Amino acid sequence: MDMDPADRKADSTSTPAAAAGQPFWVFAYGSLMWRPDFPHVEERPARLKGYRRAMCILSNHYRGTHERPGLVLGLDRGGSCLGRAFRVEDALADAVRQTLHDREMITGVYAPRFLPVTLDDGRRVAAWAFLARRDHDQYVADDLDRAVALIRQGVGQAGTSRDYLACTLDALAAMGVEDKALRRLLARVDDAGGPPADS
Repeated sequence: MDMDPADRKADSTSTPAAAAGQPFWVFAYGSLMWRPDFPHVEERPARLKGYRRAMCILSNHYRGTHERPGLVLGLDRGGSCLGRAFRVEDALADAVRQTLHDREMITGVYAPRFLPVTLDDGRRVAAWAFLARRDHDQYVADDLDRAVALIRQGVGQAGTSRDYLACTLDALAAMGVEDKALRRLLARVDDAGGPPADS
């Protein structure tokens, strides 16, 4: 499927040359906030404008299976997102980029890009971020009932989709951030009984 205009524009910052000569930063908005799994020398709260945190990606590996997919976060267009930015030592930038590619790009559901983020101290830096690809068959548009069902059933190699959501909310709370939409979603999941016993 052809790339839409917004993604085509974002693609202009997708190459390593976009951040040539600049420190390598990674923007985290989901599990990377609480489980980065890569060495870094600085960590700061950061805001990305133009994209929002959304439970919009079917997970058939880490938090679900092909038969019973779960649901995880992506950066979807619109709004803004407060997350964490990690600065990587220059000598390790290529290795960390490859590590992140291996972790996040199993099915190609994300589009990695360098995007401008604002750190809590006012600095603006280019950060490597993983955007949701709306043209991918794992992208899920907003549907609360479907999201609840997917999160309840999702169990994969890294655990349950429900725990993924809860850990993300805990990481945000530690930053003093309350994502009311995700909090309501978790409440709906728990009110529905949590992950089914047979999952």
